[in-house]
Amino acid sequence: MTLEEKLSNLPLRPGVYLYKDAKGEVIYVGKAKRLRMRVRSYFQDRAALSGKTQVLVSKIVDLEVYTTDTEAEALILENTLIKKHKPRYNVLYRDDKSLPYICVTPGERPRVFPTRTLIKDGSRYFGPYDQVWRMKDMLDVIRKTFQLCSCACTSRNMDRSRGLPKWGSCFEEYVGVCSANMSDEDYRLTMQRVVRLLNGKSLDLIRELKEEMEISVQALKFEHAAMLRDGIAALKQFSEKMKVVSSDLIDRDIFVMDTEPEENLACGVLLRIREGKLIGRYHKYVTDIEGREPGELLQGFVEDYYTGDLGAIVPDEVHLSHEIPDSEPIEDWMSEIQGRNVPMVVPKIGEKAQMVRMATANARMLIGDFVVARMKAEADRIPHSLKNLQEALKLPQAPRRIECFDNSNIQGSDPVASMVVFVDAKPRPSEYKKFHIKTVVGPDDFASMKEVLTRRYHRLMREHKSYPDLIVVDGGKGQLSSAVEVLEELGLFNQIPIIGLAKRLEEIYLPYRSEPIQLPKTASGLKLLQRLRDEAHRTAIGFHRDVRSKRMLSTELTEIEGIGKATAEKLIRTFGSVNAVMQASEQDLVVVVGKKLTERLLMHASIRSA
Repeated sequence: MTLEEKLSNLPLRPGVYLYKDAKGEVIYVGKAKRLRMRVRSYFQDRAALSGKTQVLVSKIVDLEVYTTDTEAEALILENTLIKKHKPRYNVLYRDDKSLPYICVTPGERPRVFPTRTLIKDGSRYFGPYDQVWRMKDMLDVIRKTFQLCSCACTSRNMDRSRGLPKWGSCFEEYVGVCSANMSDEDYRLTMQRVVRLLNGKSLDLIRELKEEMEISVQALKFEHAAMLRDGIAALKQFSEKMKVVSSDLIDRDIFVMDTEPEENLACGVLLRIREGKLIGRYHKYVTDIEGREPGELLQGFVEDYYTGDLGAIVPDEVHLSHEIPDSEPIEDWMSEIQGRNVPMVVPKIGEKAQMVRMATANARMLIGDFVVARMKAEADRIPHSLKNLQEALKLPQAPRRIECFDNSNIQGSDPVASMVVFVDAKPRPSEYKKFHIKTVVGPDDFASMKEVLTRRYHRLMREHKSYPDLIVVDGGKGQLSSAVEVLEELGLFNQIPIIGLAKRLEEIYLPYRSEPIQLPKTASGLKLLQRLRDEAHRTAIGFHRDVRSKRMLSTELTEIEGIGKATAEKLIRTFGSVNAVMQASEQDLVVVVGKKLTERLLMHASIRSA
């Protein structure tokens, strides 16, 4: 069935649609309340679509749809398919994989332990915890209050000689009160309490444990009462350490989205507040946000959270930093879970708005951290072309800073040279140097190269500045030999690797080796050397052209009596060239230099044209 036929037979039911490209890969997943209307809208008025959406539509060659009973079901299915296919044109939310969670396993006697890996085996995960000590405090409370082992015991961290974990402390705490002695009913009740604690319900737990302690005292079970007393104390201490952010005891989630268009980056932050206390912070980054509004990004963040592994607990209310375009699906889904309506509001004033601003400040800080980390990673990354060059030339380290030299002159006149700098395979124009050749008479490229390198590296030595990782000279054996001679005289030959690049066959010459080496034409290292050489040549030619033009200016206009360098430059700026000055009218010249100099210019022009 063709795409057109599929479009004409779409149902008017809720569901999920998948767009595929020519390779059959899923490039976009979306949900709809009415599949027919939503999907057809992409193909009816393309001019009204954003640029990115127009590109998406141009690549669609096939369509697949799944119908559902409700839009809330479509929301869950959409999230599942996005995580499965990771389509190119969907917004993908990236979390910090290194943050820790607390895992509660399935089964009749679940385990509670810390982990950094989420496995879809029916386990429930609580977190992530932005600070490891927060997670450890929670596990410590679980141990002290409920006498449950909360260590991540595996064969890798077991001391086989003792049959215990290498740290052994948690087992020592359980001597006489091991949870293995609990009945299944007691264990089930304990795990229910653990989950409630992980969801922030500490006040109710303290109340229940106090009642149980009083019953134990009345029944003369003093040992059990003492254990409950210690657990209550641990719970109270833990609860008092949590930050109070609200005067009421309503459970709420606060979602915000902050964007940084210049970095093409956004960050969504969730603050989980239970019984008026902040029990956790969760965040995800979004890249490639061009053309997307904060409300659209926020909607995806909210849906991604509540339909994912961590969103099984729905609060009493949800606060947002922006209005979201289509809140109905997620509101319906939360209402099904909670059994009542869960309001989603954007607070404008008061304590609730202040909490949203606090979350937004968190998001802004996280964006800054992400940008700094990305810049550092980019700085530490060594481009492939540098690795290729290091291997081919057998360099002691990757040539992250390369300086390349070239000469330029016309039959020995106006000799100049250039030095260009590449750092991490990218040009650094602010560090380019241009040289007037001062000691060489006539067209002598070897001597010119020797002068330029002497001046350059003698200055670096004098100013105690760092040397490049590689020097490249434009030319073959002769230019390289002159450059090597300079380094030997300065005592730098064993400190700075140097090569020559001959243009005719793109041969690379190494010091004291008669035969050049040739890299494959497709090698990234050779392409980098070619870019270096061409940039040095372009810079040298441009500089030579400027020097020659100035010399010609000074030797023609300044030969006229009364016209100095400043007047000559003024004439050139006004008329554009020497020829234009010579062809200018008397009236125009008088305006620029006055009547007396105009007469001399006109006389020179008449002699010049004779």
